[in-house]
Amino acid sequence: MALDLTSLPRPSRDDTTVSSMARGLVGSEILRIAAEIRELVAKGNKVCNLTVGDFSPKEFPIPDGLRDQIGAALQAGETNYPPSDGVLDLRQAVQRFYERSLGLKYPLEGITIAGGARPVIYAIFRAVLDPGDVVIYPVPSWNNNHYAHMLGAKSVVVTTDAAAGFMPTLAQLEPHLSTARLLCLCSPLNPTGTMLDPEALRAICQRIVEENRAREGRGQKPLILMYDHIYWVLNFGKKHVTPVALVPEMAPYTVFVDGISKAFASTGVRVGWGVGAPTLISRMRDVLGHVGAWAPKAEQVATARYLDDTQATESFLTTMRQRVEVRLDALYKGFQRMKDAGLPVDAIAPQGAIYLTVRFDVVGRDGLTTNDAIRKRLLEKARFAVVPFQAFGLAADTGWFRLSVGATSVAEIEEALPRVEATVREILAAK
Repeated sequence: MALDLTSLPRPSRDDTTVSSMARGLVGSEILRIAAEIRELVAKGNKVCNLTVGDFSPKEFPIPDGLRDQIGAALQAGETNYPPSDGVLDLRQAVQRFYERSLGLKYPLEGITIAGGARPVIYAIFRAVLDPGDVVIYPVPSWNNNHYAHMLGAKSVVVTTDAAAGFMPTLAQLEPHLSTARLLCLCSPLNPTGTMLDPEALRAICQRIVEENRAREGRGQKPLILMYDHIYWVLNFGKKHVTPVALVPEMAPYTVFVDGISKAFASTGVRVGWGVGAPTLISRMRDVLGHVGAWAPKAEQVATARYLDDTQATESFLTTMRQRVEVRLDALYKGFQRMKDAGLPVDAIAPQGAIYLTVRFDVVGRDGLTTNDAIRKRLLEKARFAVVPFQAFGLAADTGWFRLSVGATSVAEIEEALPRVEATVREILAAK
């Protein structure tokens, strides 16, 4: 007979059996919202789910070639431990991918493979920061606050605004650069789907180079830039730029976060990589090795073969961009029609990634005092599921939300928009 342990204490923020770091670590707001949606769907409600930064395999299946190569690698017995920095063939394939697509040829020692982009981000934080070191990141942005918390770093939060596409400017960052060890930038940006302007990025990078030259003279550690461009192949009419291409002197101070999860709709395949100066990458490799955060070997072997099939990858990416863009455009045009009709909504034209930034400017109307209250009203009345910018660190309840199109169809979007418009009109009509 089994020993009954079902009465063990449940998790609590006051649990003294865990560390203060673990007690203070905040869970995902997006996952909490996802639980509400599952409950609605379980009751038979049809929901236009624009919350998750993921892809429905029905709407966005992984590339046929990648799927077939994974199967072939498993059949060939590629199931043992991979090297701690990744399978050599994959590191070479990433090296070639960056050279032909971004014009950047890194040494193999400057490339490490991990089980997705998240371990790469963790490894950067761990390799660069000591407890108490300063990390700068703009908000809204994805999860930088949680990584800083886990590392005991001091967060300097730069609040951005819609006028600049929620991207930081040098003027906003400048006051903090002299004391920081890590600056986190992302373009195209999760959650906004906007991209850094090349000249704005150039100015930031030139200032980092100046700062690091001064630090070198004083014998101080440099300021490192984490450049998360996991969505870089998903851009719509605006050219993606990199710090190193704009300012080559940034090469020793830049680490790229990248992988196949977003570009190839392969979030569950778990293959990511970090690219940068070998001095940094070697330490990240050691961190990743100790936590066992490597990507599965069969998936690495398959990704290497697939990346080198340039005809297949380019064909897939062309179709992928089109399929994402048509969904974003359907949403954007729908909200523009509402705006033109005088409703208090707005949206920023899509530039990249799988996200649209939308504002419901109804705070203070019909008892809606917070973004979360607006979110719940849209979910309840319009069966329209979105994520408030509070989930990405923005404190103010100003009505801004992230809409993600990876798990929905154009038809679902077009069916939902009239429900959204009716809900907004109902809010305005309330006394």
